[in-house]
Amino acid sequence: MMNKTVLATAIITIGAIAPAAAEEASTERHKVSINTLASGLSHPWGMAFLPSGDVLITERGGDLHKVSLDGTISAPIKHVPEVVAERQGGLLDVALDPDFARNNIIYLSYSEAAQDGGTGNSTAVARAELAGDSLQNVEVIFRGVPKYESNAHFGSRLVFSPEGHLFITLGDRYSAMDDAQILDNHHGKVVRIWPDGKVPEDNPFVGQDDALDTIWSYGHRNVQGAAIHPQTGELWTSEHGPKGGDEINITRASNNYGWPEATYGVDYDGTIISKKTHVEGTVQPHYYWVPSIATSNIIFYTGDKFPDWKGDLFVAALRGSHVARLDLEGERVMHEETLFDEAIGKRIRDIEQGPDGYIYVITDQPKDAELIQIKPAN
Repeated sequence: MMNKTVLATAIITIGAIAPAAAEEASTERHKVSINTLASGLSHPWGMAFLPSGDVLITERGGDLHKVSLDGTISAPIKHVPEVVAERQGGLLDVALDPDFARNNIIYLSYSEAAQDGGTGNSTAVARAELAGDSLQNVEVIFRGVPKYESNAHFGSRLVFSPEGHLFITLGDRYSAMDDAQILDNHHGKVVRIWPDGKVPEDNPFVGQDDALDTIWSYGHRNVQGAAIHPQTGELWTSEHGPKGGDEINITRASNNYGWPEATYGVDYDGTIISKKTHVEGTVQPHYYWVPSIATSNIIFYTGDKFPDWKGDLFVAALRGSHVARLDLEGERVMHEETLFDEAIGKRIRDIEQGPDGYIYVITDQPKDAELIQIKPAN
């Protein structure tokens, strides 16, 4: 375990948007060119690259767009599930099926209202076939339980394991934080299912009467980043702490990551959530930040465009308005570098590696949010 402590709804214009002039920035290992490819998005949340080279981008308000690298933003794709677009809720992550080239299936996570006139909401996941400008055969494969009256802490990232399992990261719903320690609900959990929604027989709590068999790990606060380690195949996640205590975790089956019984942060008004940073039977964070940088998504860089970054973990930050590069030796964090804080300087909601080996980020603003490409400078 390592830590870093420091003392001190817009209308989309459809069509090609002229990109801004590229800006160059120096880092410890590479000089990079930062290029704004598209702007005019409203609170974009997740993105996934299509084989065509276009990018699927969700907007928290409920729209899904195809965005071309020339800056063209499509009209909203039809038949996206209805979302509860309140504060942190809305349309969240998007992921392609591992066999997308054959089946055209995508997955969406979003905040869903209770059915049949009930109250509350929860994170849900739907899968559908992407057919041109619409979704077909939309099917909900996961619904978090219980439905709960809150507009905060939904998670949620979607990532596939090498074996084809779908991991879904969730949040504790803020005012239900104590539920993160109880296994009869999905608050503060990471879930593992098959792409059709079925439960893997080797999930850690299958057959346990007082636990949901979809749960993979628990004791989380609000997990908004997830990536598979390219060598070990294990799930790594990033988790929002409160005021301090953002975490990187190697998220393993049946592990309890401590929230809210153990934390390196305090509540936003300064009150103590727990006096303990470690409780017996819980797992310490692999790495954490005090104060918080407000972690969002994470990636392991595996491309060839930035050879001196290969194998490192990149962590997008909202409050920090930067990307943190964690220099890894195996699983050990050797060093942290702050990237792009001056060149971008905006809340970064998602980070992905493109099929071209470049790094892409989306910024988080109510209007004029951007898709940005980071590539080596000439």
